[in-house]
Amino acid sequence: MDVEKNQGIALFLEMISNRFFDRLLPLIFAIPVLVLLVAVAPSQNTDDLSPEKINLALRRTADGLLRASGDSTSRIPAIEQADGGVWRIRLEQPFQYEQLPALLQTSLDLYGINHPYEVAVRRCADATIDLGYHQLDVLQEDDVPCAGREMPDGCHFIEVTFLKNGGKSLLRPTTAGLMLLSLAGLVGLWFYRRQRPVAAAPGAAGETEWLEFGNSRLDVAGQVLLCGSVRQNLTFRETKLLRLFADSPDRLLEREYILRHVWEDEGVLVGRSIDVFVSRLRKKLAADPSVAIVAVHGVGYRLETGKEG
Repeated sequence: MDVEKNQGIALFLEMISNRFFDRLLPLIFAIPVLVLLVAVAPSQNTDDLSPEKINLALRRTADGLLRASGDSTSRIPAIEQADGGVWRIRLEQPFQYEQLPALLQTSLDLYGINHPYEVAVRRCADATIDLGYHQLDVLQEDDVPCAGREMPDGCHFIEVTFLKNGGKSLLRPTTAGLMLLSLAGLVGLWFYRRQRPVAAAPGAAGETEWLEFGNSRLDVAGQVLLCGSVRQNLTFRETKLLRLFADSPDRLLEREYILRHVWEDEGVLVGRSIDVFVSRLRKKLAADPSVAIVAVHGVGYRLETGKEG
């Protein structure tokens, strides 16, 4: 009963670490790709660019600028839509430019406006740009160009241009970097696992070289065992274990040596796994009476060959 139980555990571990993982991993590394594409793609939803929301957000911004300058009584003029996604508000009173980025971003967040944008502070008289910045200057750098510089006196338009198609991605570099790093790791691990049987082959890539012992032959790359005319497919670990024996015929291999070379690099170390897989190989080698895997109690196993001369 103990042998059957351990055999079931070993089979389950092999399924999880090989077949199941190989099938699931492509789905796992596809998820970061989809998330990244969604995160960096320009938003196609224009609901948050409704005139009512923009009007309220810009009026809130203008009110905050005037109050920060000590003006709580002046009338705030109507918000103008200059062209498509370009909106502006006229302020004839002086205001502090350093207050603008945080106030505007907070106002847009409050009304659920998530589109990237650019800001230009223009003179009312000739539309000359005195100051300006991009939203990423606020989100990523926590600073804006020209901060601290003196703004010329007089009337100015605060012009906000929403970049619906072609604006810079709002995904922070740190987030994008971590996602890409995770994706690269998953892709690399997947390809490593997919290429393990090929990497284990003794011959050049694309070639089939048979490892012969007794009257049997082992195709390591294809994970195929031929005992005379009997062809049998092996699992990855069965192939590794049989190759280890076939590379050292008639030599005693200690249990620790076998574990280290067959299981340790897979992250699965189960002492009874050796006995379970040896039992499975014995059944598959039964068609070749010239070979036998012999146990040396308390030490290990030996592949004996040439038993029929």
